[in-house]
Amino acid sequence: MKSEKDTDSGGARRWYDDACGAALALEFVGERWSLLVIRELMFGPRRFSDLKADLTGISANVLTQRLAGLERTGILRRCQLPPPARVQAYELTSWGYEAEPIFQALGRWAVRSPLHDPMRPLSAVSTMLSLRTMLRPDREPLAMTLAFRFPDSAFVGRLSPAGLEIERGESDAVDVGFDTDTTTTFVTLVYAGRPFAEAEAAGALRLTGDRGLAARFVDCFALPDKIAAGAR
Repeated sequence: MKSEKDTDSGGARRWYDDACGAALALEFVGERWSLLVIRELMFGPRRFSDLKADLTGISANVLTQRLAGLERTGILRRCQLPPPARVQAYELTSWGYEAEPIFQALGRWAVRSPLHDPMRPLSAVSTMLSLRTMLRPDREPLAMTLAFRFPDSAFVGRLSPAGLEIERGESDAVDVGFDTDTTTTFVTLVYAGRPFAEAEAAGALRLTGDRGLAARFVDCFALPDKIAAGAR
């Protein structure tokens, strides 16, 4: 039987002598921070400094190691941002992008725990992925374009009966714009039912566009029910 120090023919360390696909997946992303690095690349290329800033608590050394490992396994690759930046960045491969359902399944499963605290820090990417994850299947069949703006990030969303598409960037041609001081403020609007007027009065929200559509938009999302106390 192989030990944890054994390697495969490509020189990568192997943890499990197991043909299960889940075991192989853990070989790829089972180390601490690996999945979160992938998460932060779900909406396009990021610079090393951007990744480190949004992954609270990761060291530069560990981030370097995780990027190298994910590149070695074909999940991400290095790229160069277009002008005027022209700096090295990292992006997911086509296969890497296929990991999004993993985050959705893990997210829906984990937030059912009473230990889930939605008030803990949340990156802008994680906030946007939560919308794609928690979109109610029984939602009103709406169609609208939205802007989501946070202090260091901006995204454009396109809601349709088929789902919610989100990409990085700005657009003036939107039906609703959410401009919040923190991701936590946005989370309270969507998942905690915080009134828009209250957040606006506190200076935490600037809402533009159709307020009625904005209210109908946040009604399209819901966190799953918590597990019963005796089920833990």
